[in-house]
Amino acid sequence: MAALCAGPALAQEDEADDDPPLLLNLSAPEIHGFVSQGYIRSLSNNYLTATDSKRGSFEMTELGINFTQTLSERVRAGIQLFARDLGRIGDYSIKADWFYLEYRWADWLSVRAGRTKLPFGLYNEINDVDSARVPILLPQSTYPTRSRDYLLAQTGLELYGRVTRGALGALDYRVYTGTIFIELPPQADPNTRVLDLQVPYLYGARLLWETPIEGLRVGGAAQKLRLDAQAVQNATPLELKAPITMWLLSLEYAADPLTLAIEYSRWHARSTTSSPETLPPTSIINERGYVMAAWRVTDWFQPGAYYSIYFPDTRNRTGTAAQQHDTALTLRFDLQAHWLFKLEGHYMVGTADVDRSLNVTLAGPTALERNWAVFLAKTTAYF
Repeated sequence: MAALCAGPALAQEDEADDDPPLLLNLSAPEIHGFVSQGYIRSLSNNYLTATDSKRGSFEMTELGINFTQTLSERVRAGIQLFARDLGRIGDYSIKADWFYLEYRWADWLSVRAGRTKLPFGLYNEINDVDSARVPILLPQSTYPTRSRDYLLAQTGLELYGRVTRGALGALDYRVYTGTIFIELPPQADPNTRVLDLQVPYLYGARLLWETPIEGLRVGGAAQKLRLDAQAVQNATPLELKAPITMWLLSLEYAADPLTLAIEYSRWHARSTTSSPETLPPTSIINERGYVMAAWRVTDWFQPGAYYSIYFPDTRNRTGTAAQQHDTALTLRFDLQAHWLFKLEGHYMVGTADVDRSLNVTLAGPTALERNWAVFLAKTTAYF
């Protein structure tokens, strides 16, 4: 089920024949979907939602339905429609989350075109599949849910394949290029207005080695893109170009009932502007990482935990706004075959990932607490 919900990146097929026919196969498409409703409450700083999450908020809803159609032995297509409401984000606007047309030449070489999921890290491709993981929120240092709309997928081409080498295990590779379409974010600063955001190019790759040790995967991913923006600051027109380089190292051990994962990443952004006097050029490297564990106690109960770190600027690691340490504990209950419920608590140190615009009152910005906690509950039905 998880593989089908996660879309093209997770779906598996039997090994292709040496010379399979190319006849159309117009059988009924596979249809899967999900509906999630969450609740979030922060004991101090407002987090994720635009309403006052200190009192609790139900603005945490997701809906999706996907269709996968096999057209021939080598060709298939798929699409997922998705909508969500997370405070200011989404407002139940229905979007094509991912879509693709795929041609499978052999196990070691396939090509996919469309809006395809970014294979950045171990879990980006299941960011929309609550049933495929234990946490409600994946580690936000590496998989930020506020940025999901433009970090989940890219529009372009992808080559991928799997090479098996017997006792040496198997190599899974993904190579892709394209662009990301970004909607303008909510703008709280009256002195600065962003008029346009574009990504003229994006390319990247991921290599995963499935080692001879059962359940052990080791890998790395790298991605480069450029963000172009047009803005007005204090009546001064600005053009900004920001090349961004991202890399990530991954290790996972998944042998039932235990799952362990470690990922470490750095993102390097450089920017130049048309008016250096108004907005000077910058060069920032941020650091992200986590360790995570989950244990399947029974078929219906899985606890999990992780510790995540985020430093927006590696040159400055001190101060409340310059760091965020997130210690999370999750309890997952599979109530029925297609219905689950989760409880999750986070103890936070630092506010690096807090949206300041969510913590503004009529009297102005509110002071953010250095040590704070967040509690979440979520239920998901899927088919």
